[in-house]
Amino acid sequence: MDRLIAVIGGDARYLELIRQLQMLPETTIILVGFDKLEQGFTGLKQVDFHDLELQTLDVIIMPITGTDSDGRVEAVFSDQEIKLTESWFQQLNKNTILFTGITNEYLNERAKQERLQIIPLMDRDDVAIYNSIPTAEGAIMMAIEHTDYTIHSSNIIVTGFGRVGHTVANKFQALGAKVSVSANSIKELARITEMGLTPIPIEKLHEHTGSCDILINTVPALVVDKRVIAEFPPNAIIIDLASKPGGTDFDFAEKRGIKAILTGSLPSIVAPRTAGKILADVITQILNDRGNEE
Repeated sequence: MDRLIAVIGGDARYLELIRQLQMLPETTIILVGFDKLEQGFTGLKQVDFHDLELQTLDVIIMPITGTDSDGRVEAVFSDQEIKLTESWFQQLNKNTILFTGITNEYLNERAKQERLQIIPLMDRDDVAIYNSIPTAEGAIMMAIEHTDYTIHSSNIIVTGFGRVGHTVANKFQALGAKVSVSANSIKELARITEMGLTPIPIEKLHEHTGSCDILINTVPALVVDKRVIAEFPPNAIIIDLASKPGGTDFDFAEKRGIKAILTGSLPSIVAPRTAGKILADVITQILNDRGNEE
């Protein structure tokens, strides 16, 4: 019997994700929330949300954004209202696997109540590291677009040295920038030094922004605060890669006349095909591993 996968909503990344999933053997793909696509998918079944036969589904793939706090799903390619209610979850087969990009309290509670397996893809190291590449390229694109000077020889500060911060620092260094990285871990500061970058303890960040041309934030907490922004030269810009609402005091940056940009999801903007393939590869691996275990 074919494995039934329902893809519910999603952005441009999901177009490539769906194309990749089409190549899986003994798999039927059902699409919900793609009815406004100018060009549909040949051979795939598109249904309205309320026509899904929930008990038959083996896998459900939700958007990267998951749901809001009430269970609503954003479908970029549809005007349908899609809301995953408590009763909706109750109708699912208990063996159904739920994939989402990010999760929240609502999704976690529904999965817990119904004893469903939910996999937040963006929490996985492999997805985050692969995604850091188009994110870093997007940051480079933004830096070029919003400055009138070269990245080469510019003073760049990257805040955060996690999976994204590491790649961003590496790519800007490769372009000849003078890169400093701000972190709060002794281990991270040591690694920053080993890479030939300038380490900045996060609590001393404000002491180093007076000569900064571009600050790139990857920390999803308020680290680029008033004290930090107050020291910026007038031509500096802030590129905030952190998830909404970012880690920057945008109001104070505006008052100071400092351009501060909350980028949103750069992989979906600069490389949706690559980002979609990353998701498809990871989902395929997880499903194959599960199949082997069974």
